Amino acid sequence: MKDKYDVTKYDRPSVTVDVLLFTVEAGELKILLVKRNETPFEDSWALPGGFVRMDESLDEAANRELSEETGVKNLYLEQLYTFGNPKRDPRTRVITVTYMALVSNTEWKFKSTGDAKEAKFFAVDKLPKLAFDHTEISKYGVQRLRNKLGYTNIVLGLLPGSFTLTDLQKVYEIILKTSLDKRNFRKKILSTGLIVASGKKLEGIAHRPAMLYCFKNKKVVITD
Repeated sequence: MKDKYDVTKYDRPSVTVDVLLFTVEAGELKILLVKRNETPFEDSWALPGGFVRMDESLDEAANRELSEETGVKNLYLEQLYTFGNPKRDPRTRVITVTYMALVSNTEWKFKSTGDAKEAKFFAVDKLPKLAFDHTEISKYGVQRLRNKLGYTNIVLGLLPGSFTLTDLQKVYEIILKTSLDKRNFRKKILSTGLIVASGKKLEGIAHRPAMLYCFKNKKVVITD
């Protein structure tokens, strides 16, 4: 008879989830932060997140923590990356799994509970000092977002169902923080096969209304 597995044989680090929720507002790329209500880093800003419960999946934990700390619910979150520096949390050994989403709606009535007392969007290049390693995580998320613009439909959540190429270019320019040549942008984005013409044109325009486009894949895909 085999010996019963000894759960005390190995260390058991804690696991958390952290959510990078991006939006474009007032011409800036922004990320949602919460103000912590508990130690460590009380009154510091941080990414929404918290510890994973024993009876829930990582996805469930990410959605629960986002809802509890901000009031934002029912978002499609995509797993991004795992951070595991042994010293990233002063309390104990904590591994965090990060999630990412892009949204156009910023009019939520934020309702914070638990270990968060406030929630609001900050421009990614004007972030306050963040708790834990959340500055590193935020910078990583922004870079991954920018890298994926050319070959994924990651900006799907920032746009309406149909949009003009001008609308799309503006979003890209805000995220990349640079101006793009109109002709080159259109040639490149159309060559990716990510978007298709909807067959409709912008209404209310008398002279040469612009063609409307949409993403071929209606489900956001942000990971490789």
